[in-house]
Amino acid sequence: MEFITGPKKKDVRTLKELTSPEYLGKTVTAEGAVHSIRDMGKVAFIGLRSRCGLLQMVWLEDETEFPLELLREGAFIRVTGTLEPEERAPRRIELHLKTAEILSAPEGPLPLPVSKWKMSASLEARLDRRPISLRNIRERAVFKIQEGIVKGFRDFLHSQGFTEIHSPKIGAKGAEGGSNLFRLDYFHHPAVLAQSPQFYKQMMVGVFDKVYEVGPVFRAEKHNTKRHLNEYTSMDFEMGFIEGFEEIMEMETAMIQYVFKLLKDEYQEECRILEIQIPNAETIPAVRFDEAKKLVSETYGRPIRSPYDLEPEEEQLIGRYFQETYGADFVFVTHYPSKKRPFYAMDDPQDPRYTLSFDLLFDGMEITTGGQRIHDYKMLMEKLKARGMSEEGMEEYLETFRCGMPPHGGLGIGLERFTAKLAGKDNVREACLFPRDLSRLTP
Repeated sequence: MEFITGPKKKDVRTLKELTSPEYLGKTVTAEGAVHSIRDMGKVAFIGLRSRCGLLQMVWLEDETEFPLELLREGAFIRVTGTLEPEERAPRRIELHLKTAEILSAPEGPLPLPVSKWKMSASLEARLDRRPISLRNIRERAVFKIQEGIVKGFRDFLHSQGFTEIHSPKIGAKGAEGGSNLFRLDYFHHPAVLAQSPQFYKQMMVGVFDKVYEVGPVFRAEKHNTKRHLNEYTSMDFEMGFIEGFEEIMEMETAMIQYVFKLLKDEYQEECRILEIQIPNAETIPAVRFDEAKKLVSETYGRPIRSPYDLEPEEEQLIGRYFQETYGADFVFVTHYPSKKRPFYAMDDPQDPRYTLSFDLLFDGMEITTGGQRIHDYKMLMEKLKARGMSEEGMEEYLETFRCGMPPHGGLGIGLERFTAKLAGKDNVREACLFPRDLSRLTP
């Protein structure tokens, strides 16, 4: 009988461990995939790819105990050799090979040139073969940056007393209404895929005061643009006992500052690979919706065509104006028209045509929507009635407010959009592991 007590110590060293001076001149074992082979006759340079990056290995005809022909690009191997300093190599070390064990070898040439610094393949080809294309160093670096964003989001909010929740993704009714719902049969009952965790995070404010969630949301919109996905990851938080929606913007600003510091400290290599210049978010300007539209119209001679929403070109011009005028990469656009906000959005008591809500634009694209919610039961019911909406499917949500709720508000951040903008990617699909859009359901 054997008792399991946890992971056993292995003799294999990670690339991160091998950067420690204590291993120089010693015989070590490493694992990974053959990323590239540069054959120069009696000597060859081999790139070993692991989760930590690339390790340069040297095959020497007179010293290595296996033929070079044994290795193929894409093979997964376990190798042993002597670690030596080398200023010209990545991480300034290289492994002089002695032995190698082939763990798995490809049946033929790889379908994409993953060893290239920039793959000469279309976005469609890269998405069609996503598990292979992500073996490219630059392609996968995007998702290490995305990991850092989520880690910073979680760590910061946890430090501020938020509780992480996990809400269901199948429900009876959408949180925002409209026709952009994926409908399904749930054991002979009509159901929908969640547009957002909005109802649940609001209800949980009455339990935990401050909550957050990172999870998928679904929008059945028949669009085919570079900025939209039909399934994306939303980073949400909701906080109670607020005195105004400005507190939500302040919390997001502090969160972004925390994320950027974490990326600088812990993701330097990925920032270097992607040539990311971390933006300055120490202060973020805020401008009213109506003022922003007027500003863009007067500055750039663009007529106002949609009085109740921002068109993508307007977002770009707002971002351009604040970048050129204030050097700001982010800008809050506040007080969106009530007609374009969900029923639970708090109307501005000074002018009920507008709401106490906002969008955050990053480099001219909306990445966040948030604001203060209606917490008074009677006010919420009046808003529902004024919009001609039914209570069906929202009984439990409304019951929560009938039992009392604190003043609260929150936001949702599109993770893929945020990542794509930060990584300098033109298409949001490049910041999604396996995109789902109008025509893509695989891989």
